[in-house]
Amino acid sequence: MEICEEVVIVGGGIAGLATAVALKRVGVRALVLERSDELRATGAALTLFPNAWRALHALGVAHKLNAIYSSLTKGTVTNLVTGATETIVYADTPDGDKLGVRAVHRKALLEALAEELPSGTIRFSSKLASVKTQTLEGSPNAVLHMEDDTTIKAKVLIGCDGVHSVMAQWLGLVSPVHAGRWSVRSLAIYPEGHGFNQEIQSFLSDGKRAGLVPLNDKEFYWFINYKSSHRGEGAGSDPKLIQKDVIENLAKDYPPIFLDVVRHADLATLTATPLLFRYPWDLIFGNLCKGNVTVAGDAMHPMTPDLGQGGCSALEDAVVLGRHIRNSLLRDGSIRYESVGQVLESYVKERRWRVAGLIAGSYISGWVRQGGSGLLVNFMKMVYYRFLYARVLNASNYDCGDLPAVFSTDSA
Repeated sequence: MEICEEVVIVGGGIAGLATAVALKRVGVRALVLERSDELRATGAALTLFPNAWRALHALGVAHKLNAIYSSLTKGTVTNLVTGATETIVYADTPDGDKLGVRAVHRKALLEALAEELPSGTIRFSSKLASVKTQTLEGSPNAVLHMEDDTTIKAKVLIGCDGVHSVMAQWLGLVSPVHAGRWSVRSLAIYPEGHGFNQEIQSFLSDGKRAGLVPLNDKEFYWFINYKSSHRGEGAGSDPKLIQKDVIENLAKDYPPIFLDVVRHADLATLTATPLLFRYPWDLIFGNLCKGNVTVAGDAMHPMTPDLGQGGCSALEDAVVLGRHIRNSLLRDGSIRYESVGQVLESYVKERRWRVAGLIAGSYISGWVRQGGSGLLVNFMKMVYYRFLYARVLNASNYDCGDLPAVFSTDSA
C-alpha cells in the first residue's frame, strides 16, 4: 500500500503531537507515526516553565492544563552536606502574564495535544524500516518504508522520535553521549492526601541531587540524579529493586520526607535511566535538516534534566516549526515544493543556538550542583552562581512567538 502526505511526523511524543497541533492551527494536516500501540507516558511527569506555557497558549491547549494544575509558589534547595537552605520564589513573569511554573502528568499533556488532532492523525503501531529521498516534479520527496510493507511519501518529514532518533542518524547527527549520571524517577501516590504545600523541595549531597514536586494534593513527582559510581549493584530494571536501592543506598541519609515519598512510589511509573545529551557543537555545526527533512524535540537536542527544559524546548520547536511551514503555504493550504528546503533551514537557524545554549546550561548546572567538592569544583560553583546563574534561569522566560492565522477563504 502506498500513501501520499503533505507532512509526516515520526514519533508521537510531546514534540511530535505538539508539531501536529501547530501545523493544524496553520491549516496543514500531518500524519503522525507512533511505533507504540498507545500514547507513551514514560517519565510520568514534567515541570513546565513560562516558556512552555507560552508555547501551549500558542497551540491552544494551555487552558486545559491550567484548569487541572495549580502554580507552584516556591522551592527550597537544601545542601545536605552543609545544612544550608536556599528559597526560590516563583514570581510572575516580567510581562505580568502570570504563566507560572506547574508540574503536570506527561500523559495529561499528551492527551491534551492529541485531543486537538483530527481522527486518524496518529497512526499507532507504525514502525519505520527505512527512509530515502527521491525527486518528484523537480523537488525532493521523503519515502518511508514501514515494517508492515506500507510506503509513505511526504513533502515534509519531521523526526520527533526521541533520544535514539532514527531520523537524527539519517541526517548524520552524532549519537547522544552519556553524561556520567543516572536518574530514578517516579510518581508517588497518597490516596488520603499528602498534606504539603505546592512547593518544590530539592536536596543536594555529594554527587547526588533529588527533588519532590507536587502535582496535586495526592501525588508527587520525585527523582534522584546521581553519578554512575553511586549506582547500587543488582537493581537492574526491576522497579521494586530500584526502589529498595534508593531507600537503602542512594538516599539512605536523606530527610524522612523524601524517603516516605519514595516508599509511596507507584512502581508502574518507576524507571532508572542513564542521562544522555548531544554536544552543543554538534547542533551548531551539524546537519539539522537536509532537503525536506528535519528533526525536533529530543531527536534534535537531547539534554540533561537539570534545567527542566527538555519538554519545554520541544513545545517551542513545535510552534517555531509551525510558523515557518506556514510561510511556505499556497492559498489553498498546500505546501510549495520549491520552498520547503529554505523553510526548514530558517527553522533550524532560529532554533540552533537556542537549544545548544540550553544543552550547555543544563549540563553545566548539573555538573556544578553534583560535582562534589574540590578546588576546581568550588571555583566553578563561584563562577556559575556569580556570572551564569541568572542567565540560565532567564532561559525559562523565553518567548517562542505566536502562530499566524490560516489564510482567509476570501483573501485575494
